[in-house]
Amino acid sequence: MRLPLAFAALLGAASPSASVSAFTLTMGTGNSFGRIFRISTWGESHGGGVGVVLDGCPPRIPLTYEEIQTDLDRRRPGQSRITTPRNEADSVEILSGLNPQGVTLGTPIAMLVRNKDQRSGDYLENDMSVAYRPSHADATYDAKYGVRAIAGGGRSSARETIGRVAAGAIARKVLKMYNGIEVLAYVSKVQEIAAEDVDEDNFTTEDVDSNIVRCPDGPSAERMLERIDVIRKSGNSIGGVVTCVARNVPAGWGSPVFDKLEAELAKACMSIPAAKGFESGDGFAGTLLTGKEHNDEFYVDPETGATRTVTNRSGGIQGGISNGENVVVHVAFKPTSTIAKAQVRMDACAR
Repeated sequence: MRLPLAFAALLGAASPSASVSAFTLTMGTGNSFGRIFRISTWGESHGGGVGVVLDGCPPRIPLTYEEIQTDLDRRRPGQSRITTPRNEADSVEILSGLNPQGVTLGTPIAMLVRNKDQRSGDYLENDMSVAYRPSHADATYDAKYGVRAIAGGGRSSARETIGRVAAGAIARKVLKMYNGIEVLAYVSKVQEIAAEDVDEDNFTTEDVDSNIVRCPDGPSAERMLERIDVIRKSGNSIGGVVTCVARNVPAGWGSPVFDKLEAELAKACMSIPAAKGFESGDGFAGTLLTGKEHNDEFYVDPETGATRTVTNRSGGIQGGISNGENVVVHVAFKPTSTIAKAQVRMDACAR
């Protein structure tokens, strides 16, 4: 018998509680994303390693270790003074899904990155093993599972994103091969300091990587770095916004109503550790405009005959369906919770 939708949602959200003991549901079932092209990430920050299983990759696609490692190298910690100091090579091992000639088989592709610089003693050999750190996931993981990976935060650590990056490198190649799609992202804001001169039609990965802030607008990047350094030297942290641009996305992607393109993108982006906000196109800034100001008027491209828009305040999505313009989304990330300042914490045993 099929459960009513509301009851199914209740079951999905159920968790153990000191005051409610009728039933508990504690298994972790939120580790996969996608349907046809589906990823499942696994591993804890201080475990043996982290990785991903990718199912649904088409067969007969040439794929090299270097193509995946390039993206992992861009993600790797310890690259500059404004990133985590953890020193990991993050070398990927491809365990399945390729033949000896480096061609995809159409079967699941499993990838592993071993943890080598985890210093679990920093967590276990002090009172952190019984402390709930402010704005970390310690208390909520305990509330849900009744147990947690104390060292490094376990699954709540940003090392979980290694699996996404590895699978994303393959997704990027598939999108480029079959549709000519390019996907790029950059830091567009640090506190109130925003990038002011970024050509979203033409900026490149090289432009993004030209500075340690990863902002293709050089003067704005310098101001961002100055602010980060001031806050960092005080033992504190700040947040910012990442803008992602997908070019050459064909019109017609997205399935209303619950599988609208921006809804799917929002779920993917909001599941990244520390993500706290999502905007499609102008997002919240669009509320400051009138309908006349916000509307993207149409025209016919004289060269291709395609229906285009003069502006792109919709971020390439209208009615939950791509319209052929650049798909543009913005993701807000909160300040890093781990800081070098004294904070009030609570002991787990004091609950």
